[in-house]
Amino acid sequence: MTLDQVRIFLAVAERQHVTRAAEALNLTQSAVSSAVAALEAQHGVKLFDRVGRGIVPTEAGRTFMDVARRLLGEAQSAALVLDDLANETRGRLRIFASQTVASYWLPPHLMAFHADHPGVDIALTVTNTAGAAEAVMAGTADVGFVEGELPDSDLVRRVVARDELVLVLARQAEAARRPAFTTDDYRAMRWVLRETGSGTRSAVEAHFAAMGLAAADLDVALELPSNEAVLAAVGAGGGAAGAGVVGAILSRRAVGAFRSRRLALRRITWAPRPVRPFALLTHPQRHKTRASAALIARVTA
Repeated sequence: MTLDQVRIFLAVAERQHVTRAAEALNLTQSAVSSAVAALEAQHGVKLFDRVGRGIVPTEAGRTFMDVARRLLGEAQSAALVLDDLANETRGRLRIFASQTVASYWLPPHLMAFHADHPGVDIALTVTNTAGAAEAVMAGTADVGFVEGELPDSDLVRRVVARDELVLVLARQAEAARRPAFTTDDYRAMRWVLRETGSGTRSAVEAHFAAMGLAAADLDVALELPSNEAVLAAVGAGGGAAGAGVVGAILSRRAVGAFRSRRLALRRITWAPRPVRPFALLTHPQRHKTRASAALIARVTA
């Protein structure tokens, strides 16, 4: 088994399509098919089933996907260690960041970092808090940036910024002009929330708890995977017949960037102000390259 075979297998498994995998890898379709067939023959295992025009991993293939991701992550880490032996800061910096951090706080830091270290190839993957933490643990990310708290783990967590959450309503809603909100007001609203696993969702649930509520107590109309989708839904819901009051709680940074005339934001003064940290995640037992050390120094200065 070679790393190229593993890389090809994973490309096919993730796309469930030989042609798309070949295009992504800049290989011919026959080369991709041959590599998968050779891997199956070498180990006497069937990794894929053909379903119609597609190709889907078997149970063995799905099991091997997790191992393949870890293997390629370790191979990338090994390459970074070798690159780091050079006298200059270069190589590849793999960053996983949760959405609000990646969209509204991290870009200026990355631009400044690139200006100082143009030889570093920055690879940013946008995910949610849980996904960023998992990537740092698995070694597929050199550093992670997340919102809010994490379950207990071996990761080193350092706070690098603070973020305030605000209530977002349709501007034309009567509720947008209320001086304060009660638990009954919250129960009467229809909510649009970020998905479970996101830092925003965990911070919103903490705010609900401070109000004596849980998400299950409320009328949650939608759970969406991006700030932009949540804001668009609130704006659209405010004009829908019979929609009632539609609300969301999001980062003030995200709402400010959206700049919609259809939305009103309210700072939360009727409960403890929901302020959460943005945090840097690193793994204490993994090698820190010059590139990752330079970025860490910049954002923690």
